[in-house]
This record gives sequence, structure tokens and C-alpha cells, in this order.
Amino acid sequence: MDVNILWSVSAALIVIGLAGTVLPLVSGTLLVWGGILVGAWIDDYTRVGIGTVVIITAIAVLAWALDFVAGLMGAKRAKASKLALVGAALGTVVGIFMGLVGVLFMPLVCAAIGEYWSQRNQQRAAKVAFATWLGLMVGMVAKVVLSFVMVGIFLGALWV
Repeated sequence: MDVNILWSVSAALIVIGLAGTVLPLVSGTLLVWGGILVGAWIDDYTRVGIGTVVIITAIAVLAWALDFVAGLMGAKRAKASKLALVGAALGTVVGIFMGLVGVLFMPLVCAAIGEYWSQRNQQRAAKVAFATWLGLMVGMVAKVVLSFVMVGIFLGALWV
């Protein structure tokens, strides 16, 4: 296969992946990682070695983990009830299928519902909902930053 086509595939995966770090239904970090793997493979890992790929993989795993647990961590930090934590987790899953608005707000809504159902306290439910949302935002920012760090390490190894 033509090397230029392979580099185009690598670049496309990385660019789509970077966009996917904030778009729902697109596994952004996975696409960035895949594009980097293709780029490293093109020249048989000479410029981007196995050690660099391992470091990038570890960063990708961290980004994936943050993506899945950030909202839950926010809710837990606010000392949310178990029902609020379950609500935040379910809201995250449901939100994925509802687009960007769903991803941003369904964990908040479902955590609030769970907390209200558990404690029957509107103020407490609002506090837990806000903490859940804040955790999601922090997680999203961290995922975007880590994705750019992955690309930076890749480009540094490629051009040095």
C-alpha cells in the first residue's frame, strides 16, 4: 500500500479522534491512539518506537478511565447517595445516545433524580447534580488535554 495513503489514514484518524474527544458517539481517544499506531507502524517503529507507543497507550488508558469515571467522581465527592451514583452512571450511558446535550446533562439529571429519590431533599439533589456535571467537565477537559499530549509525544518522536 502507498505510504502517502497510510500517512493520510493516520492523520485522518488523529484529526477525527481529536474532534471526537468532545463529540458523543465518537471514541476520540481510541481514534487518536489508532492513528498514532498506524503512524508508528508505517516506518516499522523506527522513529516512533515501542517505548513511545507504550507511553502513549498508558496515557490513552488514563484518558478512557477519566472519561468513564469523571461524573461519578464528582458525585462521590459531594457525598452522593448510592442511588445518585447509579443515576449518574445510567445518565452517562443514556446520554451517549442523545448527542452532546445528552452527554453533558443526562448524568446531571439522573444523579439529581437518584439523590432526590434517596434523600427527598431538593437542595441536596441540586448540589449532587452540579458536582456530577462539574466532574464531567473536568473529565472532558482532561481527556482533550491528554489526547493533545498523545499527539504531541507522537509528533515529537516522529520529527526528532
